[in-house]
Amino acid sequence: MKDQVDAMQASGVAATFLNSSLGAGGSRDRLRGLHNGEFRLLYVAPERLMLSGFLDDLKRWKVNLFAIDEAHCISEWGHDFRPEYRQIAQLREIFPNVPLMALTATATDRVRGDIVKHLGLRDPACFVASFNRPNLTYRVAGKSGAYGQVVEFLRARPNDGGIIYCQSRKSTEGLAQKLNEDGVRAVAYHAGMESADRSKSQEAFIRDEVRVVCATIAFGMGINKPNVRFVIHYDLPKNIESYYQETGRAGRDGLPSECLLLFSPGDAVKYGQFIDEKTDPNEQRIAREQLQQMVHYAECNGCRRVELLGYFSEDFTEENCGACDNCLSPRATFDGTLAAQKLLSCVFRVRERSGFGVGLNHIVEVLTGADTEKIRRWGHEQLSTYGIGKEHTRAEWSAIGRELIRLGLLAQTAEKFSTLQITDEGRAALKDRRKITLTRPVAAPEPKAHRVGEIACDEALFDRLRALRKRLADERGVPPYIVFSDVSLRQMARNYPASEADFARISGVGEKKLREFGATFLGEIAAHLETNARQIFADDSFSAPAAAPAPGRASLGDSARETLRRFKAGQEVERIARERDVVVNTVLGHLAECATVGEAIDLRRLLAVGDEQAIEEAFRKFGYGNLMGVFETLGQKHSTGLLRLVRAVKGAERKRAS
Repeated sequence: MKDQVDAMQASGVAATFLNSSLGAGGSRDRLRGLHNGEFRLLYVAPERLMLSGFLDDLKRWKVNLFAIDEAHCISEWGHDFRPEYRQIAQLREIFPNVPLMALTATATDRVRGDIVKHLGLRDPACFVASFNRPNLTYRVAGKSGAYGQVVEFLRARPNDGGIIYCQSRKSTEGLAQKLNEDGVRAVAYHAGMESADRSKSQEAFIRDEVRVVCATIAFGMGINKPNVRFVIHYDLPKNIESYYQETGRAGRDGLPSECLLLFSPGDAVKYGQFIDEKTDPNEQRIAREQLQQMVHYAECNGCRRVELLGYFSEDFTEENCGACDNCLSPRATFDGTLAAQKLLSCVFRVRERSGFGVGLNHIVEVLTGADTEKIRRWGHEQLSTYGIGKEHTRAEWSAIGRELIRLGLLAQTAEKFSTLQITDEGRAALKDRRKITLTRPVAAPEPKAHRVGEIACDEALFDRLRALRKRLADERGVPPYIVFSDVSLRQMARNYPASEADFARISGVGEKKLREFGATFLGEIAAHLETNARQIFADDSFSAPAAAPAPGRASLGDSARETLRRFKAGQEVERIARERDVVVNTVLGHLAECATVGEAIDLRRLLAVGDEQAIEEAFRKFGYGNLMGVFETLGQKHSTGLLRLVRAVKGAERKRAS
């Protein structure tokens, strides 16, 4: 909450929060301000929200909107179900006419349905943005000497900071201690620490006083640090939603960032033992299915972005994403026909003899000729497949078995004692002696150059500006990114602004930050150029990184086409929004999308005389990547949605002219 309120206040938005970290005096001051109408935004936890006295206050404050963040916590199918979130549904009864907005970054179709149901949303508009994070590179490395792998990774990136997620509290403390001993500033963070110690670790990280935080999943909810350059999973996450959310804490500023998962099948076995300790059979089944999906992702040989987005029902149609290990360095394959036939035959023979299925470990023991009590009890040493697989190790056979499951030739149950059975596809492959290509196990490829979001700049100047940002942030008692993001600093270190007009064109510079920081940063850039030559880059007209289009989307979506049809038929934007039951900004976004693909949008229908020219002049002054600078300099007269539309129309006009 504190991070987000700091960012809001720095941008000129009157925001505050109420939580247990505040003393009695601090809470009273904020409550007084709320009663006096001094704040536009209030951040509060569900537990406090539903207290009877607090609900009475909310009625007096005349709330216009309830926004529920991390809404997947409402659903038992969500990866972080929290019962206290279910209580929020009472808001519908207490405030029947106040709109509810639910937001989450990790909702599958099933979870979205659960959110709508439990919040009692009435005919809601459901907006699903792309799950694709094009600036993130996803890598999985075989776990072998994990600490050495981490140190090697960190030494290759001496100026980057990030998060290392561990499964246990003990691991976070041990890893942080060893990193500090090896010269890497690191802190631990887990739920077992005292609240003050957790806050100290978090503050040190967000203020760039340490490079690395070694944390359990307790760390990260609500963390808004935009320049996390990497996320390492030291241990296997328990499900894909957790993995996606945790990797999503890297690169929020749009700059290239890396996500590394250290994978060992042994981690899956350990987590399976934790699942066995659950008392609810349904919870066990769900957890095992989720774990199988996570292992599938870790061992897949195809594009990791396709796998990740596919889990959330999104298609990624590019042949090569250019930003995952399997696309950058495809793993070697081999003719696994004979090995697959042996394993499939063994599954068939075991079930044929015993009348029941067994797990993968038992199949591997039969293939490698193990002498175990179960093999003797069930007579499996008499099978024709007993001992025919000694050319592979047990670990290799296990990997082959898991790949046959991924290929759909074998099916594995999600019960406590999971068993294998041959699918129809597997039977056909066995009968037809079909060629089966298998993939070598995951290894650690060399990191490759990034494409999406990369901003070449004067790295020496960037480091100098970063030190200045840190000093200014410390003086104000805020995290460095509150002053300026890495995107802003890199643009300064690329374009070398020399005047206030130049500085105003930097992404993220509004009137307030221009007044407060402009002279200081301009002076630092000038001082750097006194002793260093100005560097020239291939394209010196940098603009803010554009958002990637949704993968696999046509040039215009059906919803945007419908908006365009109504607009061309003469309907006003407000009427379109009302009849389609969406907000005006959504309609403006559709029209901006239409302008981008070349559709003519008549701005005269939306702007008063002189406004179009004023907006265009403001964009020329502040740069087309600096939407907030234009918004502020025009006195917030026009909505950001309308400004985006004007920007899209003018951009299309410039493109046609060139």
